[in-house]
Amino acid sequence: MNRIIRNIRAVDPASGFDGIADIVIRDGLIAEVCPAGGGAEADARDIDGRGLTAFPGLIDVHVHFRDPGLTYKEDILTGAAAAKAGGFTTVVAMANTKPPVDTVETLRDILEKGKATGIHVLSAANVTRGMKGQELTDMEALAQAGAAGFTDDGIPIKNGAILHEALLRAGRLGLPVSLHEEDPAFIADNGVNRGHVSRVLGIGGSPAIAEYSMVARDIAIAADTGCDLDIQHVSSAVTVDLIRRAKAAGIRVWAEVTPHHFTLTEDAVLSYGTLAKMNPPLRTAEDREALIEGLRDGTIDMIATDHAPHSAEEKQRALTSAPSGIIGLETALPLAVTELAGKGRLTYLELADRMSLAPARLYRLPGGRIQPGAPADLVIFDDREEFSVEGFRSKASNSPFLGWKLKGRVKYTICGGEIVFSDSRKSEDSDGKDST
Repeated sequence: MNRIIRNIRAVDPASGFDGIADIVIRDGLIAEVCPAGGGAEADARDIDGRGLTAFPGLIDVHVHFRDPGLTYKEDILTGAAAAKAGGFTTVVAMANTKPPVDTVETLRDILEKGKATGIHVLSAANVTRGMKGQELTDMEALAQAGAAGFTDDGIPIKNGAILHEALLRAGRLGLPVSLHEEDPAFIADNGVNRGHVSRVLGIGGSPAIAEYSMVARDIAIAADTGCDLDIQHVSSAVTVDLIRRAKAAGIRVWAEVTPHHFTLTEDAVLSYGTLAKMNPPLRTAEDREALIEGLRDGTIDMIATDHAPHSAEEKQRALTSAPSGIIGLETALPLAVTELAGKGRLTYLELADRMSLAPARLYRLPGGRIQPGAPADLVIFDDREEFSVEGFRSKASNSPFLGWKLKGRVKYTICGGEIVFSDSRKSEDSDGKDST
């Protein structure tokens, strides 16, 4: 279907354009980005973009859809529904499922289910068989079957030689390796930072050195391989500094930060309990500030949700026995608009880069831009309307942000030129225009 989005603020991080325009969509692609009022297309349906903002469709490089094996928490269809409601048109599912994504058969099953969602559901495959860190998967066969990259997310790869070989092989395949960096030797009672909050709670906690000691090692290994290495869910100031130095040295290291890590500190555990328990944990105000500065100066390339659904029963357990993680797809953009752009920490061009263009670059995807010939993958949102976070499309609701007042409500998510999410029921007038 052909469409024209009229009079919208279009933010294209690839060209640096941020202005009012008409976006013409034809045959699933962006055909034109022209001055407001200049768009013309036969048999097109209009979207009135006045007062709204368009980013390229968001790309999340780090989600857990729990399928196969843990679908009582989430499945591919409900995870994709949450993604669409959050403005995401592409997601990369992690491989720590049951069974893990260490065979071609499991990978193909996930990718086939993803085709029914209306968005691009990609999947990483495992680095090691059974996520045991002892034997590499058949990375070549998995790449041939469509693996977007490789990860044992949830479990660190402790054997440096195994990781070195994995990076060499992934480098030859042109695919990234994403790493969960937490050395268990330093940790007692994970999910809470080792500091004043862990002392108040009387638990051991996880110190920042558990993260940055592994990051330092793995940057050194990456330097010897030339592979694209993605450091997942960065949480500490020391890690940010290590990555900054590595980039300055020309090492191909990338980094993610989650919305909860740039919004909250360890004190949130005292207010929200298990809803603020995550791996790696929320850390100090100084760490949080370093994460935001890393986003601002480009040391941290991407905002990724680490969307981690759990059942209500699981999160109602005691702090030391409840699983770590929170959902994040439906609150990521509003938190970024409210906490980063709204407070002058990032411009919209920078925000669109961190949430769309940089992820597209890492995974060599065609999205991340609003330009002729690009996929018509867009998120349209209202940054003026304040709303309360109430209810989710996800199967889970484990979020500390329930009840928060945020701005940046998603109005439309468009993938391949088709509206896959609309904030409210659409009606069509006699001129064939879509309206809300």
